[in-house]
Amino acid sequence: MPFLGGSLAFERFSVSGFESAEFGDEQIELLTQNVAGTVQTAAAENIHVGFLGGAHLFDQEFDASKNVLSEALHCSVRIDTNQIPSAIRKAWLQMELLALAKDSPSGVVSKAGRKEAKEAVEQRCEVEAASGKYRKMQQFPLLWDYGQETLYFGGSAGTASGHCADLLERVFNVELKHISSGSIAQAWAIENDMYAEVDDLTPANFVPAVPHGDLAWANPHSKAPDFLGNEFLLWLWWRLENDTDTFALPDESEVTVMLTKTLTLECPLGESGKETISHESPVKLPEAMHAVRSGKLPRKSGMTVIRNGQQFDLVLQAETFGISGAKIHVDEDADFEVDERIDAIRMLSETIDLMFHTFCARRVSEGWNKDLKGMVRWLEQAGQNAERTAA
Repeated sequence: MPFLGGSLAFERFSVSGFESAEFGDEQIELLTQNVAGTVQTAAAENIHVGFLGGAHLFDQEFDASKNVLSEALHCSVRIDTNQIPSAIRKAWLQMELLALAKDSPSGVVSKAGRKEAKEAVEQRCEVEAASGKYRKMQQFPLLWDYGQETLYFGGSAGTASGHCADLLERVFNVELKHISSGSIAQAWAIENDMYAEVDDLTPANFVPAVPHGDLAWANPHSKAPDFLGNEFLLWLWWRLENDTDTFALPDESEVTVMLTKTLTLECPLGESGKETISHESPVKLPEAMHAVRSGKLPRKSGMTVIRNGQQFDLVLQAETFGISGAKIHVDEDADFEVDERIDAIRMLSETIDLMFHTFCARRVSEGWNKDLKGMVRWLEQAGQNAERTAA
């Protein structure tokens, strides 16, 4: 049960429309009725999605005492697929074409022959898929937090999370929306009566010599300002380098932050590529500063975060705010109960959000121009220092 032990990796979804007062027998029954493994994926490309108890790939047992923990529902989703690998499909097609070519007086396969070969391959795919030879099973843990109306999906955003969301929406009659940096900013803006200000924001330019508009990786179908996640990581880097590693959060608690282990940067124009730097403190390396001075923006960063005496190590993806490689540090001599583990996951998410809220408040304030000028000057000075060192 990954959410209950070991390192963590998850994306978050908001959950709305859930009408029950708590998780209980009704939800356990729904999980049981939609358990994984009851439908065989016989046809090629067929997909079946169902729930698991969470213990392992074949765990089909559900119980309130096992799956309802600290006002949260914990289980897994299994996605079964039959997908013939493309390399095998191509090989089968080539075999069919070679056989037809041998039987042809000219040694060339006709248009009708090619059609025949493709049909033969499709028939073979159906037979092989029905045998289960190419059946693939993937398990993804879920933690549905009732109080925070949040679903933690143990994987990255993509096809698998889409299948999971579809299953939950259909079974529990709820609506799920992916939580990204832009949606967090919009929710903060609504709560603080700042929606117009956030809606008017456009990507900032930190290197005047390399101007850009929309970021190359921006989702053209989304109106959420996910570019704020990239700016947040750069702003955090600048603040840690030039101010302090400990600062106050909106709830009046304090957080200490260090950027560690890994840093991924990418050109917002999509021209000079992406680079990933691995080091105990990647932001201290000259190649990291060189990348930023060339106009690249952070897309992912490792960090250590300490708040209320609890330490977390994690990697944060800038746009999706997906978390990976997260470790919750505990005293080796202390017992760490399941409820405490779930509370720690909640604190981790809350801490990252509060840090981002701090940035959002600064981003829409009059003080942002001061910060932006400071960040531009910081990068320019770093470039001048690098030139003097090289000379």
